[in-house]
Amino acid sequence: MRVSTVLLCVLFLWVEGSLADTPANCTYEDLLGTWVLQLSKGGHDKTVNCSNEATGVKMVTVTLEKLSVARDDLGNTGFFTLIYNQGFEVTINNYKWFGYFRYTEQGENVTSYCDQTLPGWVHDVLGHNWACFVAKRVEPILPRTEVNPLQQHRLARRLLQMQHKVNTDFIQTINSAQSSWTAAYYPEHEKYSRKDWFYRAGGPASRVPARVRPARWSAAGDKMASALPEHWDWRDVDGVNYLSPIRNQGSCGSCYSFAAMGMLEARIRVLTNNSQTPILSPQQVVSCSPYSQGCEGGFPYLMGKYVQDFGIVEESCLPYVGDSTPCRIPRSCGRLYTAEYSYVGGFYGGCSETAMMQELVKNGPMAVSFEVYPDFSYYKEGIYHHTGLLDATGPFELTNHAVLLVGYGRCPKCGQNYWVVKNSWGDGWGEKGFFRIRRGSDECAIESIAVAATPIPSL
Repeated sequence: MRVSTVLLCVLFLWVEGSLADTPANCTYEDLLGTWVLQLSKGGHDKTVNCSNEATGVKMVTVTLEKLSVARDDLGNTGFFTLIYNQGFEVTINNYKWFGYFRYTEQGENVTSYCDQTLPGWVHDVLGHNWACFVAKRVEPILPRTEVNPLQQHRLARRLLQMQHKVNTDFIQTINSAQSSWTAAYYPEHEKYSRKDWFYRAGGPASRVPARVRPARWSAAGDKMASALPEHWDWRDVDGVNYLSPIRNQGSCGSCYSFAAMGMLEARIRVLTNNSQTPILSPQQVVSCSPYSQGCEGGFPYLMGKYVQDFGIVEESCLPYVGDSTPCRIPRSCGRLYTAEYSYVGGFYGGCSETAMMQELVKNGPMAVSFEVYPDFSYYKEGIYHHTGLLDATGPFELTNHAVLLVGYGRCPKCGQNYWVVKNSWGDGWGEKGFFRIRRGSDECAIESIAVAATPIPSL
């Protein structure tokens, strides 16, 4: 496993970084407390290889307090957030620190050391003066040994190699059990294996082991939400569409990249009133990001960080192939960057329906993740909710699928509130590539982990 970023100039190609694979499983409560950060010598650029850089040249003490406040030993106050269950990011005194929790693997087991980190990266808020660090919590936490979730998926792959067969009886059962949405037969889906479907729905490295509940009800938040329009859809705002076209991720677990790129594409269109309409490269993230796992999966928050740290090129510069290919980007390609990125609600665990509605209307579409069950792949139209039914013809692996939230509304006839969501399974699936899902009840955890990022348009 490597968590370093390597940039090599080979002729006219840039070859970026390695992929991080982090089965660590740590919690927000593990993160709270005082940490000692040991730095390497600073002054590097983003090519620094933190797996080789010696740390301990300088020490900084940071205390992480509820809900998201960081304080250092110099009296500075900043911000921190847990990043899923894998690591954390601290922004304080004009520097950003990001590290994965330390873990070890032995056979089918993984041991998480949630009071320590692997070598991580630190740089100033402008993306300069890079260094490496390791962190250790002052109050130790006992190591936690569990069955490695990635190893579980590897063991299940023999079953997943079997060809996917559409279960028409299951489709009929779904349609008989409820009337909110309609399931349908997609003959083109039979070209995929069960493993392919597992990856289309997120892949093994996108799984969040414990559901994060939305933030508590807020009277102030509801008051602000009450001033918002009853319906909103970025496909049609005063007759203007601000979304990029529907795409198809194929059998690669790259939904996190498509969701993040779709968000940036849409927000650039919003910021420039459609005078700039780039199509960005999901393949760059799959092939090059040290913060994700290629076709194994990843998380949208870390895509906001990747684009801020390294930039993203357009699709024409690195076309999508749907595989974890080596990173080779023509040196002549320009890059787009993000000014900022965050969890909606301010930090991991701060999300809510009202916060998502406000962010959507004010700033544009956002990346969200939700739990995918077997019935979802058959969705054709209507307002989706998980029926509780399982397809008895094959193995089931719960995944977290990343998609793009583009609107919300209410169905007067059925009395249901819903979200409008852009998927990455092609325009022949669902409602021309989109789907609606229940809003206000955290259906399939869709209101738990929303991510927003602000792109910087070209001059």
